Amino acid sequence: MTDRKFIRRAAVRAALVSVACTATLGAQRVDRYTIPARSHYTLQSFVGKRPLTRAERTNFTETSHYDDVVTFIDSLKLLGANIATGSIGKTIQGRELPYVITSRPLITTPAEARRLRRPVAYIQANIHAGEVEGKEAMQSLLRDLLFDKHKNVLDSIVLIVQPIYNADGNEAWGPQSRNRGSQNGPELVGTRQNASHWNLNRDYVDLDAPETRGSIAMLNEWNPDLFMDLHTTDGSIHGYDLTYSPPLTATAVNVIPFATKMLAEIRTRMRDREGFEVQDYGDFSRVRPGVRGGAPGGALGGGGFGRGRGGARGPRPPSLEQIIADSIPTSGWTFSTYEPFARYGTNYYGLRNRLAVLSEAFSHDPFDRRVASTYDFVSEILSWVAEHRKAVLALGPAGDAKVASWAAHPARSPKLSLRSRMDTTRVEDVRVEEVVPLTDSTKREAGMGNRQRTGIIKLVRMPVMASFTPTLTSTLPFAYAFDSATAAAIAPTLRMHGLVVERLATPAKVTVESFAVDSVMDRGPSETSRRMSDVAGRWNAAAARTLPAGTYVVRAGQPYGLLAYYLLEPESEDGLMQWSFYGSLVAPNHEFPVLRIAQPATLRTHAVRD
Repeated sequence: MTDRKFIRRAAVRAALVSVACTATLGAQRVDRYTIPARSHYTLQSFVGKRPLTRAERTNFTETSHYDDVVTFIDSLKLLGANIATGSIGKTIQGRELPYVITSRPLITTPAEARRLRRPVAYIQANIHAGEVEGKEAMQSLLRDLLFDKHKNVLDSIVLIVQPIYNADGNEAWGPQSRNRGSQNGPELVGTRQNASHWNLNRDYVDLDAPETRGSIAMLNEWNPDLFMDLHTTDGSIHGYDLTYSPPLTATAVNVIPFATKMLAEIRTRMRDREGFEVQDYGDFSRVRPGVRGGAPGGALGGGGFGRGRGGARGPRPPSLEQIIADSIPTSGWTFSTYEPFARYGTNYYGLRNRLAVLSEAFSHDPFDRRVASTYDFVSEILSWVAEHRKAVLALGPAGDAKVASWAAHPARSPKLSLRSRMDTTRVEDVRVEEVVPLTDSTKREAGMGNRQRTGIIKLVRMPVMASFTPTLTSTLPFAYAFDSATAAAIAPTLRMHGLVVERLATPAKVTVESFAVDSVMDRGPSETSRRMSDVAGRWNAAAARTLPAGTYVVRAGQPYGLLAYYLLEPESEDGLMQWSFYGSLVAPNHEFPVLRIAQPATLRTHAVRD
């Protein structure tokens, strides 16, 4: 079929669906181009304020350069803002990565925050440097909170902002059509990757990039009660102004229920207070017939779970025309989220028993509207944390205590996820914006190709697949053990993650479980420097063994014990094995180099130091 015939037929189908939906599903035309009047961030809200962001100064035709962000922070100081500043580290090209700490009164140490019972919120933006509204929104929000003479969240929390995480990528300027092809401005933006051409939001397991190492060091120091990562969607077409996600890694059992409840309340607040419609992060996907749990067979714009471990795409996603023509309640569509892997920052942070939230502005909204929706979403999250600070403060220690109890009594440990499948979270009316073929080239929008938005929103009842169900589980052991050769491969990374690594001072009699390797599979390249791999095998029955002095030990009962479990289990969906840390240490017909100490034991150890 020729493109012209396909578009003509698609237009007819779209018109018919529009008429049918208007009659049966209450379709409505809405303004999705201007900022809602109720938003806290409008084109009038920053008039007369100082300093202004580059976006504000240029009427949102440009986004901030690295030097603009540094100058903006310096200007806050010159204008008397009560802040502490610093750098989480340097990029590959030598740029400092600035952060701002603020509260009223100013709290500058984690110990002081704990003493005063203040939740710590850590927000980073621009990890994908072409996704620019988080960078702009956080500069504006900092200014507005700092110079607000009325009581605000700074009187209840400690706020840490890292506004330009991928600073090298930010300076790799290019046309939006090349660097962010599915985004509605600004005209020039940076790149998704850093200077090494790595995707920094896939680096949270291996920690190979200096930016990631700096971020993890800051998280280890402050142990924030809330971690937020600000993004823009990759081109999906839906009817929401912003989408969000709690941690998706099913192993984060101590955080997901709390985060899900919080975000449900934020969803209502954003609609009622600011006039923005928000939803779980997702994209439209077809259910693959015969797949238990309805795992989608691909998603438009990269939102789905149809990718291999190395980042390769799965089945070809449906076209926009197919979605518009076929989005009816019985058509088998789902609104599905992304992968549950810990290589993503917010998924990773949930394994540390603390709140984490992913924010994704809608890429097809105008730049100023994306800044406004991000600004309001972050504001509502911070307000919620301030209002519920006792519960937020209690969440982390309660999770840590559970993990310690499970490791101390492994027989009482719940079954914890190692691998999972996407599942239906709920069924509801999902907002779908009708998109039609472009008929007037003067109305062409960046990122839309030969199509145009109509502002007509349909409510289509379908499954929302925003959570994962375990398909392979195990229980938390007492500890993990490995020899010096294995320690050379993995111990430095474990310690960077904040895990305590010890060595036996004397031999120890323990009960261990060992994993017999049957095969090792190459899963292809990742989006960083490493190749992905996997292992198949079987667990041997628990047996007595004497571990010699000098054996390395990682106790599962430490605060980040769930993270240790996820990283060290050979069958994890995204652990150190999958990121090829072990090299030739893992081979068929050999024992996996990490043992599980299955029962409590007396271990005389000393901590490993640099």
